[in-house]
Amino acid sequence: MVALLMSIMVVLLLLNFPMMIPLIVGPLVVLWFFFPNLDPMLMMQQLQTGIESYVLLAVPLFILAADIMTTGKTSNRLLDFVGAFVGHLRGGYAITTAATCTLFGAISGSTQATVVAVGKPMRERLLKAGYKDSSAIALIINSSDIALLIPPSIGMIMYALVSNTSVGDLFMAGILPGIIVFFAFATFSILYAKKENIPLADKVPWKERFRTTGKALLPLGFPIIVVGGIYAGIFSATEAAGISVLYAFILEVIVYRSIKLNEIPRVALSTGLVTSAVFVLVSAGQAFTWVISFARIPQTVTEAVLGPDPSAIFVLFMVTIFFFVGCMFVDPIVVILVLTPIFYPVAINAGVDPVHLGVIITFQAALGSATPPFGVDIFTASAVFEKSYLDVIRSTPPYIVMLVGVAILLIFVPEISLAYRYILP
Repeated sequence: MVALLMSIMVVLLLLNFPMMIPLIVGPLVVLWFFFPNLDPMLMMQQLQTGIESYVLLAVPLFILAADIMTTGKTSNRLLDFVGAFVGHLRGGYAITTAATCTLFGAISGSTQATVVAVGKPMRERLLKAGYKDSSAIALIINSSDIALLIPPSIGMIMYALVSNTSVGDLFMAGILPGIIVFFAFATFSILYAKKENIPLADKVPWKERFRTTGKALLPLGFPIIVVGGIYAGIFSATEAAGISVLYAFILEVIVYRSIKLNEIPRVALSTGLVTSAVFVLVSAGQAFTWVISFARIPQTVTEAVLGPDPSAIFVLFMVTIFFFVGCMFVDPIVVILVLTPIFYPVAINAGVDPVHLGVIITFQAALGSATPPFGVDIFTASAVFEKSYLDVIRSTPPYIVMLVGVAILLIFVPEISLAYRYILP
C-alpha cells in the first residue's frame, strides 16, 4: 500500500504535475484498490474540511500584510536602521543583511517575501562593499529562512493546524532559535570579512543613527504588537493577523505614503493568488492525511522506521532527517501537512513536547527552503536576481553546515525551544 502510494506520487511529480495532483490522485488510487466499498464522497468532504479551520484565516492576512510592506518602504527603513549601528563593523554589511532578514521575518513570516524585500536592496550594498555575488545571494537566502522561525511564521501556523498546538506558544518558542541562527550567521560574516579583507565602512554619526531609529520605530512595533498581543491574551493569532493588515495599511498608505490607495487592489490580487495556491495544498493535504490515517499507513511507516519503542532523541533525529530531505524537494507547507500526522503521534508517545516538536519541524522546513536541489528560496532568488541556479547555490554549503549544527543543538537541548516558559509568567 505504501509502495503504491509513493510510486504514484513520485511518477506524477516526475511528470511535472502540480503538487496538489499527486496529493489527491495517490490517495484516491489507494482507496480504489484497497477499500473499493468506501464512498468516494468522503474524500471530497475531507477536501472541504481541510480549509474550514478558523486558524487558516491568519495565513492570507499575514501574507497580505507582508505584501503591503514589501511593496512599501519598510524593508529599506529596517536596513538603514540596522546598518547605522553595525554597518561600520567588520562584516557589518553582512550582519546588517542577517539582522534585517530577522526583523523583516518578524513582520512577514515568509522566507520568499524576505528574499524579495530585503534581498533586492541589500545585494547591491553587499556588492559595492566588495562581496562576491554568490556569497551575497547565499547570505540573503539563508538569512531569509529565519523568517520561518521568528513569529508570525506561516510554517508554524500550518503545524498548529495539523497538530492542534497553540499558535501563540509556537510563536514564542521560535524566537530564541531564530536569534541563535542570526548570531551564527553574524559570527561567520565577521570571519568571512576578515578572510576576504572586506573594507570597513564609515561609522555613522549618532545624529544619523537617531534619525534612522526614528524612521524604523513604527515597523519595529509590528512584532511587538503581534507577539505581545497574542501572548497577553488580548487577541488570537487570527485576530493578530487582521491587526497586522490594518497596521501595515496605516503605515505604508497613510503615514509613509509609499503606496497609493489605488495600488492596494493589485497588492491584494497578488495575495489572493498566493493564498489560493496555499489553500489548495492545505485542502489536498487534509484529504491525503485522512486517507493515510484510515489506511493506518502512519503506523506502518513509523513501526518500520522507528521500531516499537523509540526514544525521544531517536524520534527527533528521524523527524529531522525526513523533514530536511522532504523540504529539499517539495514546498515546506506540503511537507508539514503530509509528514506531521505520521510522526506526531509517535513523538508525543515518546515524550516529546508538541511545541518543541513544532520548532524542530519548522526549523527543518526553513533549512530545506534554501537547500539544493529544489529549495523554494533558491528559485525565488534565481528569479529575483536573474542569476543561474548554480550561481545561487555556489556559496550555500557553509550556511547549511551552520543550520545543521543548530538543528542538532535543538534536538539535544529542548530548553532552547521552551525557554519562554521559564522567562515569561
